[in-house]
Order: sequence, then C-alpha cells, then structure tokens
Amino acid sequence: MRILVLGAGGIGGYFGGRLAQSGADVTFLVRPRRREQLARDGLVIESPLGDARVPVRTVTAEAVRPDYDLVLFTCKAYDLDSALDAIAPAMEGTACAVLPLLNGLAHFERLDARFGRANVIGGTCQINATLRPDGTVVHGDPLQRVLFGERGGARTPRVEAFAAALAATKVDWVLSEDIDQDLWEKLVFLCALASCTCLFRANVREIVAAPGGKPAMERALAANAEIARREGHAPRAPMLESGRARLTDPEGLWSASMLRDLEAGNRVEGDHIVGWMLDRARAHGIDDTILSLAYTHLKAYEARRAAGRLPGSFARVTLGPD
Repeated sequence: MRILVLGAGGIGGYFGGRLAQSGADVTFLVRPRRREQLARDGLVIESPLGDARVPVRTVTAEAVRPDYDLVLFTCKAYDLDSALDAIAPAMEGTACAVLPLLNGLAHFERLDARFGRANVIGGTCQINATLRPDGTVVHGDPLQRVLFGERGGARTPRVEAFAAALAATKVDWVLSEDIDQDLWEKLVFLCALASCTCLFRANVREIVAAPGGKPAMERALAANAEIARREGHAPRAPMLESGRARLTDPEGLWSASMLRDLEAGNRVEGDHIVGWMLDRARAHGIDDTILSLAYTHLKAYEARRAAGRLPGSFARVTLGPD
C-alpha cells in the first residue's frame, strides 16, 4: 500500500513516522521548509514507547501526483480548505482513498463533496503529540491509537491493507465494524471536555474542585449524549460511564488540546467541534447552556486574537489526552 501523509506535525509525523519506521511505503506531503528539515535530520520522534530517527520520503504540493492508494489526512480543521486542495492531485482519476484523523465529524461533509463518499474512510486517533520548533515530534504518554473503518462497516481490501501496515508498527489500532458510532462517542466526550476546560480555563481537577464544576461537566456530557441519540448514535453505556468518570475525576490533570491551543495564543477548532454540536443541540431543542457559553467564549477569544489583543504570555499549559 502506497501511503501519502498530509503533514509531518504531531499526528502525521508520529503515525506516519511509525509506519515508515516499519518499512511501509510512506511519503510525507510537506512545505519546503519542513522538507529541508526532514532531509537534514530525518523524522525525529521522542516517545515513551521508543525514540526514533527515520529517513523519510517527502513531496511538496506542486509535485503531488496520483501515485497513492491512501492519503492519511492529518490537518487541523481550520486548515481544511488548503488541505483539500493540497491532496486533490493525489485523488484524481485513481482508486485512492482518504482517511481523516481529525477530531469531530464536520469535515466529512466537505471531504465527501470534494472526493466522493465512497473514497472517504472513517477514522480518528487518540494521542498526545506535539511538534517542537526544532522539528522533533514529541509523544507525551503511552496512548497512541488509530481507529478506522469503512463507513457502513464493510471489510474492504483497502482497510485490511492499512490494518496490515499498522500491524507491523508499534501503533495501537482498531479496525472498527461501526466507525460512525465510534466517531460519535469520541465527539460526545471530547466536546464536553473541550467546552468545559476552555470555558473555565482549567483542567478537570480544577473544575471539579470549584463550586458547580462537577454538575457542569455532567450537564455538558448529558447534553452531548442526547444530541448523539437524536442523531441515531446513542452512546453505549460503557462509553458514557468511562467518559463521566474522566470528566469528574477529582484528580484529573487533563484538559482538551483546544485549551492548550487557546492558552498558547494559537488558532482553535471551536467551530468544528463546539459550534457544530451547538447547531445540532438547537436543531433538536436540547439544553445548549454549556455549549452556548463555551462557543461564545471561543469566538470572543478568536476576535481578540485577530485584533492582536491577547496577553503576551500564558502561564500554564496542562497536558492530557483528548
């Protein structure tokens, strides 16, 4: 299987790097500066599961050709337009499929419209990975899972080929029989975590210790679960119980990556996660209190950021898995 990985940042660099390390046929679609860095230093990974320095093949946007079987799509939601344009030459006139590893569900409509639903595999990932300024991919803890499958549950040669490629790596992976359900369940939890940790600018432990914090977490989770139920994907009981435990853990040091981006003064995926769920809460007449307040908070932050009115530094960034 010939794999094109969009980007060599935290997610693309880690999973693509592990595939390349195992001998898979992987090429990274990167910008010229990152290409020079990779040519000079290799793809460097620091991880509790083993460090690596991997020589990798790269290509820049103007040189992409329809030479691949799978595109691993690892952009941020706010870069979706440019990312779609970047991979389009790889998708033209071939049987190439795209496997997105973004958070949420909003991107599927755009991918389906651009490349056809039959060419879009369902997928997501769970990992704490960041890119240092020197180009090193830093994997923060042992969690590193890829969840993927055909939307509809079929076992096709392409998903089995990707499973075989992952099986040769250190990566934890699941070939799902119901990826739509899995994606909804992740979104229910992630949106509650992102909404509350961004709204209150705190990690789980700090929120739960504050007056009203635990009920707010539970209210956010309940609203999101009801949205999923109305959309035909009611979360399964074990998922809800584990999500509730993590969101109300009095010792929970984790927060959403969206809060980390916000506290660093970076762009956030507020529209893609919180705004998207807010629209569905209102369409179904579901309690939107937490979603609405969190979305207003995120949009106000974006306005201040665009106007250059953010503080010069942010005191604390709390790491934890989404």
